[in-house]
Amino acid sequence: MGKGANVLSGVLFPLLMLCLTSGLLPVGESIWLNLPATGTKCVSEEIHNNVVVLADYVVISEDHTQSSPTLSAKVTSPYGNNLHHLENVTNGQFAFTTKEAGNYLACFWVDGHHQGGGDVSVNLEWRIGIAAKDWDSVARKEKIEGVEIQLRKLEGAVEAIHENLLYLKSREADMREVSESTNARVAWFSIMSLGICIVVSVTQLWHLKRFFQKKKLI
Repeated sequence: MGKGANVLSGVLFPLLMLCLTSGLLPVGESIWLNLPATGTKCVSEEIHNNVVVLADYVVISEDHTQSSPTLSAKVTSPYGNNLHHLENVTNGQFAFTTKEAGNYLACFWVDGHHQGGGDVSVNLEWRIGIAAKDWDSVARKEKIEGVEIQLRKLEGAVEAIHENLLYLKSREADMREVSESTNARVAWFSIMSLGICIVVSVTQLWHLKRFFQKKKLI
């Protein structure tokens, strides 16, 4: 009984910790966009480097009597590098491994020859990190199944959490460095401002003293 309880707790504890830290995991999400006839809508995601990103998008047409409207899509990195660009399509997919940490931007807009003139609905499936991994292919390639594949997923989740914690720690250090640098600059600016005020005050007193001495008032 004691051995079984230890095994059960050994399995449940990592699962509990995984649930509690699930907010740190790169996950997948489905986004529904309503694109206006004119204009652009963008979706951004802050991602650190060396993370796999996979996304599918498709136009959802409610009027089946007419052909589906087409759109254009563009994905850029934090430094403005073009990662994906398609025009005049009803669906598409982009996949890449991040090389820069920061906000990745995916923008969509309706092509100019849209006949209806109304909003166009687009479904975007955005998967990041462990959520973008093809676990079926991994299972077939390594000939694992059942509990083994679940353990591999947990291992991948733990690695993803560890990488996210390191990324957050790095960001915290950068922000602390910027804050300390800003505080130092503000302190020096305050000291300089105080010094200038003192010099101006002394100069004014000196001029006033000379003026009164010339007028023989003192």
